[in-house]
Amino acid sequence: MDRRREELMAAALELFSRHDAEDVSIDDVATAAGASRALVYHYFGGKQELYVAALRSAAKELEDRLRPVSGGTAIEEMAAGLTRYFDFVEDHAAGFAALLRGGPANRAGEVGEIVEGVRRRLFKMMTNQMRVTEPSPVLRTTLRSWIATVETAGLDWLEKRDIERPALERLLVDQMVALLGVAASHDGPLGWALSDLGRAPAAHEAGGPAPS
Repeated sequence: MDRRREELMAAALELFSRHDAEDVSIDDVATAAGASRALVYHYFGGKQELYVAALRSAAKELEDRLRPVSGGTAIEEMAAGLTRYFDFVEDHAAGFAALLRGGPANRAGEVGEIVEGVRRRLFKMMTNQMRVTEPSPVLRTTLRSWIATVETAGLDWLEKRDIERPALERLLVDQMVALLGVAASHDGPLGWALSDLGRAPAAHEAGGPAPS
């Protein structure tokens, strides 16, 4: 990728991480990057195009880091995936904050699709590690709730930094296991997913019969 284009996107992500998109102008981005308005327009055509391109770049790197690395138990693989997630949070704070900043009103169209794409990647990583092909409604809701918790924890950690990263990651893994325990009490067959987390269970449709 062209170096100047990268610099413009980095400047944009930093600004979008601290301000609503509508409050950031092309002039703001150009000034932050030490460039001209004309150069910004040359590469992106306008602010919305720049916003989408910057978020897409951040999302792609995060998704790349979430690519599975097999070899451990399901819980070990999930913990490793969470570490890679927080590696991105720490290394690319502005990109992470820009991706998640704002409420539902800022999550329509292309921007919403970019954010949801990251969530789908994380969700798919988790179901693959649990060897689940078709998550039951209870498991789906549980995993999506935990993903929202991870996002909130990431933003809170960037703001406060008052808990060590390894401790936060262990807390989140423990929360996931606890949530699965609650889910199993509402959907009995999910008990296999909780009891087998340390043994990498065989392919199975969660919500259906437990493996024999």
